[in-house]
Amino acid sequence: MKKAFRKYHRIIGIIVCVPLFLTVLTGMLATIIGEWSVNIGLSSRLMLKIHTGEIFHLQGIYPILNGFGLIGLLVTGMSMSGLFNQQKKPNHN
Repeated sequence: MKKAFRKYHRIIGIIVCVPLFLTVLTGMLATIIGEWSVNIGLSSRLMLKIHTGEIFHLQGIYPILNGFGLIGLLVTGMSMSGLFNQQKKPNHN
């Protein structure tokens, strides 16, 4: 079972790598530009358009896809961790 979850985890990770990286990076940059008044040559508005998927005209589905990707990574990662394996208690009869 762990082998199958590793396969799915790898596939999901490859698929969601770029969208999640863009979301994290643009969210951080928008905060830095807006709150700290750092001038990096990009506007906070542009960062938020990329962050929400609006620049790609995907604003309605982009957060949902990112969310499903993260949930998939969490489920497969946690199942591989062994945290939820039921250990048989030794019988002391």
